[in-house]
Amino acid sequence: MPTNIVVIGMGYVGIPMAAILADVEDFFVTGIQRSSQRSGWKIDWLNSGKNPFEGEEPGLDELISRVVKNKKFYVSESYDSCNNADFILIDVQTPVEMEDKIPRYESLIEVSEKISKHMRKGVTIIIESTVAPGTTNNIVQPILEEGSGLKRGEDFYLVFSFERVMPGKLLEFITDIPRVIGGGCKEANERAKFLYGKIVKEELHITDTLTAELTKCIENAYRDVNIAFANEMALLCEDFDRNIFEIIKLINQREDRMMHFPGSGVGGHCLTKDPWLLLYGYDKYTPNKNKPKIKIITDSRNLNDYMPKHMVELMEDALEEVGKLVDNIKVVLLGVSYKANTDDVRNTPTEHIVKFLTSKYHSHNIVYIAHDPYVKLKDYNLTEFTTNFNEAVSEADVLIFTTNHKQYYNIDLDDLKKRLRTPIIIDGRNIFNREKLESKGFIYRKVGEGANNPF
Repeated sequence: MPTNIVVIGMGYVGIPMAAILADVEDFFVTGIQRSSQRSGWKIDWLNSGKNPFEGEEPGLDELISRVVKNKKFYVSESYDSCNNADFILIDVQTPVEMEDKIPRYESLIEVSEKISKHMRKGVTIIIESTVAPGTTNNIVQPILEEGSGLKRGEDFYLVFSFERVMPGKLLEFITDIPRVIGGGCKEANERAKFLYGKIVKEELHITDTLTAELTKCIENAYRDVNIAFANEMALLCEDFDRNIFEIIKLINQREDRMMHFPGSGVGGHCLTKDPWLLLYGYDKYTPNKNKPKIKIITDSRNLNDYMPKHMVELMEDALEEVGKLVDNIKVVLLGVSYKANTDDVRNTPTEHIVKFLTSKYHSHNIVYIAHDPYVKLKDYNLTEFTTNFNEAVSEADVLIFTTNHKQYYNIDLDDLKKRLRTPIIIDGRNIFNREKLESKGFIYRKVGEGANNPF
């Protein structure tokens, strides 16, 4: 018997998940993508068997081409395919409003309402999007039940089973990482185990819905807190005129230590919002009126959000060394995506650097241009943009490296220096060696290393 699967949301989660499922024998997958001016092009692109991502995603090109050719995967904007679906996966974005730290569930609510009008008895609906703890039971379930007239656990099944994907490793992180399944009843868990058991090579862990929601949010808050610690120690080492990266290497020689790395800022769709989702769910759905104030998560988020501003401070310090004002200069931003060798620009530190610079120096004559070998022009509109490195750096005064794309490790420094007007490099990702750069006449600042480090 064929299994009909619908995956709603053709993004960094939905596309690889849909393609992997479509490669399973007797699985037939329909992707649903809103046909908007910004993303509607994905429908035709995917239906022609093409991978829409520009970054390096091992195996994804071939997989999409194969499942489309075999007529196992098709994308539409219609929800009619939900009428006969055995499984419906929800993979839409769940952003957080940064001003008030409130989740923006417009897409999740809209999708839930549309599903409720098309779902059949016996369908299993799985939320893979990250949500605040309590969202599945308190928001999605009532919408589905009210719109369909069906009851969870009796007429349909609702599961929260979060994604753990990362740009650059989309397929690997679906198939090769343990899966957490949080269903509302035994039957829901068994159905989800059947689905994921066809594609996940590691263990499937069964728990309740709220525990699964908490697991995802706490997992990402944990990483964000650890990055914040690394960033704070980087700032400390700068003032000590020492190199945090050397210290991290020495610390991590112990097998039971794994200190994270500092950088120009934390980006991406997950780490910048999931800690706030955790705190939102805690405030909204826990009954304790005298609950303790959660401080570590908030402080860590604020510190990580400060790092793009610190990149500007390093730039200002370097300009002061050469006697230049932050005026009549050309600033080049090297790396627009938030992660190396990908095209994902969501919450990129580059955006925050540009916004801080243009806010502080709005009346100054500064020329901005950004470079990235993977990002498409349509996905970046903050400054002038090019994929041509030499064009970007020509007559520049400041090069700000925010992303450690592999191309940046192989730059001909002698040729680069000839192209610059002022040889200043601000390194947010530990790409360069201070001694080598300074020996060639560059003015160099790096996150986590003091300007006068003697080693």
